[in-house]
Amino acid sequence: QVLLVESGGGLVQAGGSLRLSCAASGRTFNSYAMAMGWFRQAPGKEREFVAAISWSRGNTYYASSVKGRFTISRDNAKNTVYLQMNSLKPEDTAVYYCAADRGGSWYDPSQYLYDYWGQGTQVTVSS
Repeated sequence: QVLLVESGGGLVQAGGSLRLSCAASGRTFNSYAMAMGWFRQAPGKEREFVAAISWSRGNTYYASSVKGRFTISRDNAKNTVYLQMNSLKPEDTAVYYCAADRGGSWYDPSQYLYDYWGQGTQVTVSS
């Protein structure tokens, strides 16, 4: 089993920044083969893809709505993935989830490829 724990959410004004963290652990966690993703779900909306990264090479993929504002990165030594969010907008308000894909498909935004999910962290951007 793989355990994912997010942190770093909170309340921020529009134009501000936040950094989310996702710490991964577990006996079956094989970081080399996996892809890690961030998704978000706003009230009344479906969960949507935000960004993904491959553990091995650090390849990244972003949703068009966040490209240029958000940066996903990983620290292999700490088994931790980050999401740096800059120039935040009220429409970025959502619960943000970290997820792990054993198949390593960092280039595919489908949430159905992801095998493990964190509990989520709330991000609220005020106008």
